Amino acid sequence: MRYVKLGAAVVTVLILLAVVGTILADRLAQPHEPDPATMIAKAKAYHARIVRDTFGVPHIFGHTDADVAFGLGYAHSEDDYATIQDVALATRGHLGASAGMNAAAGDYLVHAMRVWETIDARYDRDLSPAVKRVLEGYADGVNYYAARHPDLVKRGLLPLTGKDIAAGFVFKTPFFYGFADTLKRLLADTHGKPALPIGSNGIAVAPSRAADGATRLLVNSHQPYTGPVAWYEAVLESDEGWHVAGGFFPGSPFMLHGHNEHLGWANTVNEPDLVDIYRLTVNPKNENQYRLDGKWRDFDRSDAAIRVSIFGPLIWTVHRPVLFSVHGPVFKTDHGVFAVRYAGMGEVRQVEQYYRIDKARNLDEWKAAMRLQALPSINYVYADEKGNIGYLYNGQFPVRKDGIDWQGYIPGDRSDLIPHALVPFDRLPQLWNPKSGYVFNSNNTPFQATDPADDLKPADYPNWMGIQSNMTNRALRALETFGADKAITAEAFRKYKFDVRYSRKSEVAKMIAELCAHPAETDVKQGCAVLTKWNYSADIHNRAAALAILMAAPVGRARHDHDWSLTPLVSLRTAMTLLRVHFGRLDPEWGDVNRFERGTVNLPIDGGPDTYRAVYGEPQEDGTLKAVDGDTLIMFVTWDRNGKLSSQSIHQFGSATLDEHSKHYADQARMFVAMKTKPVLFTWDQLKGHIEADYHPGDSR
Repeated sequence: MRYVKLGAAVVTVLILLAVVGTILADRLAQPHEPDPATMIAKAKAYHARIVRDTFGVPHIFGHTDADVAFGLGYAHSEDDYATIQDVALATRGHLGASAGMNAAAGDYLVHAMRVWETIDARYDRDLSPAVKRVLEGYADGVNYYAARHPDLVKRGLLPLTGKDIAAGFVFKTPFFYGFADTLKRLLADTHGKPALPIGSNGIAVAPSRAADGATRLLVNSHQPYTGPVAWYEAVLESDEGWHVAGGFFPGSPFMLHGHNEHLGWANTVNEPDLVDIYRLTVNPKNENQYRLDGKWRDFDRSDAAIRVSIFGPLIWTVHRPVLFSVHGPVFKTDHGVFAVRYAGMGEVRQVEQYYRIDKARNLDEWKAAMRLQALPSINYVYADEKGNIGYLYNGQFPVRKDGIDWQGYIPGDRSDLIPHALVPFDRLPQLWNPKSGYVFNSNNTPFQATDPADDLKPADYPNWMGIQSNMTNRALRALETFGADKAITAEAFRKYKFDVRYSRKSEVAKMIAELCAHPAETDVKQGCAVLTKWNYSADIHNRAAALAILMAAPVGRARHDHDWSLTPLVSLRTAMTLLRVHFGRLDPEWGDVNRFERGTVNLPIDGGPDTYRAVYGEPQEDGTLKAVDGDTLIMFVTWDRNGKLSSQSIHQFGSATLDEHSKHYADQARMFVAMKTKPVLFTWDQLKGHIEADYHPGDSR
């Protein structure tokens, strides 16, 4: 027995030694951490002024654009350093070293998409010196904050560089048109909970449609409340003419949508067919070759060394092969070998385009920036001080051959089926200054963007462009509200934005009609007794909204993910059980179910999935839905009949994204729930008298 115990002890010691050895080997293999003093000294080259208003919103001033970018990097780090840090690690393909196995798939995609090969080859060649100075300035602002707060920094992050910032755009932008969904279907990855739908609203109203002759723009992207694509509000102003207010993502020095003095735009997600999947023929005698034009070609093969946190400081390096063909990244699946060609592949100028549209002073300059065609997707709803309005269904559309099913699997052995040219900017679906006086998009087809007489015509665009044809409830309600009002007042514009109704033409209404046309079972009759009395409103006091939305929303999510196995009938019975168990009735007030929580704030919230006042909730153990997605940063932008700018905004939480002890952690939450806004203090004169803090990070003066 003594020898057994001794043997066990020896084995334990050997295991511990192996673990310690693995940890030490991993540490020794990593680059040395930089000296914080170097990053602190580098910050002295910038002269940024951060002025925070009474809501904590940072207003960044500087002589140069790079000064302003440095200040923004520092200010955003004060409010959300942890997310910026994780975004950078994910972009490098290194997030698994801290986040574990859940991040490993993303790390692999960084290798498969050749993010860093693209950056290394094209960063210096394709980006202007001005843009690179901005990228480096932002990175140095983050570095300065990190150097001053070393306890918050994860190993291997520092120093952040301008290349890291540009790489974030290279990696992230393809995911906004559904690239990830395409990969999941290709790889038959059914693991994990379904993602919440990504939506957004944008509408522009011309002076001819406004009761007071003003031009109005609604900026209303629907994003997660927290995380790498959660909105951060800021105002930037440099002596070089960069003066913008609007929304920024963690890791972005550029205002992604909002306004400058002269013009503004709102973004919504579009979902055209921008991905081509090629079925490859692999050489049966050599698995490292594929056939193209009658010849065998070698895959471009590399190794993805992915560091994954196992437990505590124990990190294991996993090696996975990365294959690339002339088409694009290659994936081996149970049903074949496929190559994927996607919009944005090999492109690095996304940052260049955002910088140029930020600084555009009129419609011609804005269009000139958009003609770069570096951004792979996203709808734009535009308005300006001159009364111009427009809608652009943007995308890097490949010029494809006719007669091919481009939405199916494409033969991978023909080089003539590999598109290389893009549809020119002027041939993209776009609508400028229609007679109707308004344009909108709510993630719906571009062929319904205004009054029918002014709409774009599907026949003018080839089928191979893969332009979507769907209508969302929000799009239907836009037509029923903005579209029905020939003289829109400022008050009506706000009222229509916060609309909480479902259209009688919506999918929700169709599901109810289907269920309740001839209900036979007793339980369905009981449910229909509630549903048929519903007025299609998602206000907090409504007593039918809970059953209707809990029935329809899961079905809508499943169908969005191309899953038709969940039927309205099954979903209705699940919803009825949930409401009875947790609320004791089928018709609780919607506000008892639909909740907004932030810190000590816990309130009922109006709105629901796919309403214009969009609220998406995650189910909780007590049967409630906790709002986590939907309306976030909202902006109402106005140029009066004389071209004078004013704007209002609201954020779902406040500027302090992570600091629970800050008064700005939830200081906008109650206003957000009440559907109220605050003024955007765009100019120095507007800001005076509303200043909470004023400081110069890193400035030797």
